[in-house]
Amino acid sequence: MNAQEEIKYQEALKRVKKIKGFYSHLLVYIVVNIMIIVVNIQNLSPGESYFQYKNFFTAFFWGIGLVAHGFSVFVLQWFLGSNWEERKIRELMEKDKKKWE
Repeated sequence: MNAQEEIKYQEALKRVKKIKGFYSHLLVYIVVNIMIIVVNIQNLSPGESYFQYKNFFTAFFWGIGLVAHGFSVFVLQWFLGSNWEERKIRELMEKDKKKWE
């Protein structure tokens, strides 16, 4: 494997780890919130409705964090492009090189 292929492989590996991290986060979110729902249902008084803000507090705010995590993994990659980091590094290196000339 040449140097360019190794770089591409490392980038792909890094991307896969980010995606795996998001899916792990999503799985933990689902499992924990199901457990919270079960506990909240068991603690309801007779005739009390489940649909109260306190029962959705954790899911809502953690959900905001999960959406931000998904955005950083999937949307920014699409928005910035697959080689954005590489272009930005070259741009900064050229700017630095010109500064010292």
